[in-house]
Amino acid sequence: MAGLVVRNIARADSSVVEAFAHYGVATVHEAQGRSGALAAYITPIYAGAHIAGSAVTVSVPPGDNWMIHVAVEQCGDGDVLVVAPTEPCEHGYFGELLATAVHARGVRGLVIEAGCRDVADLERMRFPVWSKHISALGTVKERLGTVNEPIACAGQRVEGGDVVVADDDGVVIVRREDAPRVLEACRAREEKEAASRRRYAAGELSLDVQGMREQLTAEGLRYVDG
Repeated sequence: MAGLVVRNIARADSSVVEAFAHYGVATVHEAQGRSGALAAYITPIYAGAHIAGSAVTVSVPPGDNWMIHVAVEQCGDGDVLVVAPTEPCEHGYFGELLATAVHARGVRGLVIEAGCRDVADLERMRFPVWSKHISALGTVKERLGTVNEPIACAGQRVEGGDVVVADDDGVVIVRREDAPRVLEACRAREEKEAASRRRYAAGELSLDVQGMREQLTAEGLRYVDG
């Protein structure tokens, strides 16, 4: 419903959210059953950023960033703005001034299925953004959207308070209520990969480490000498 702002949303326990910052997007995606990843066109505006935080969701009309300004008031320390327009749009909804405002409130970054601008300033500030476009096209402030209502962003449903993990590989969403379970799965996956890494470093083949040979044979793989 346009014009609705949901205040005081529930967020995952801060210790759980902080722990996700130790894991990459690929690990989180795999750990929760290869789910939650935003579309591959959502990419970082500069390399090297890695964040985890709680989603503050914003639905915006095309070419109109009014509701992002409204959302600033609902942001707190450790949050990540997740913004999606109601129709495909390339406008630059977000730039250095809004980044300054949300950074002052402890916001860790922005994920937007549209454009952002002032990217040199954002990189200088080290304020990370994952966007669909980089665009200088300006926006207006005329129409209402929503804040902290569920949105569809780059192929995923995102609710206020969900956990957002983002790095050079993209963005993944973890449902707030699933966060503790997925975190444990991330830990288990990292331990398993660490053991595999040691075996690879010792010269073993992935065919043997991951037990692939039997299934490959069953699928018809054959070897012949040349």
